[in-house]
Amino acid sequence: MVIYGLMIMGLCAIVGNTLGEMLGKLMGISANVGGVGFAMLFLVLVTRRLLEKDQLSKLAQSGILFWNAMYIPVVIAMAAQQNVVAALKGGWIAVVGGLAAVFVGFMLIRPLTALADNSLPLDDEETA
Repeated sequence: MVIYGLMIMGLCAIVGNTLGEMLGKLMGISANVGGVGFAMLFLVLVTRRLLEKDQLSKLAQSGILFWNAMYIPVVIAMAAQQNVVAALKGGWIAVVGGLAAVFVGFMLIRPLTALADNSLPLDDEETA
């Protein structure tokens, strides 16, 4: 059943969106600032911690993987569309800021990959 692990993802989404709303109010913006990003960060941190402590069942792991596959692409696509429209209406500073964030993200791929756990087993295709 895919419902296992849904509570963890739901709690992370609530906390992330609440934090995004609070951040928006602190910045004087009537919008959610980074709520989805915070939610995904919390989901990764919580599930990683539960996996390290061996407190997450296989059913919960598969449920979280299923909802990640369904939830993340849809929400990110919707958020990206809204951000592009708002950036184009907001002026060039918003566009330059967005491009700078993407550039920094690309530059962080290699250092973050170096920090990743290399103890994962290789697939049969990679060993051949």
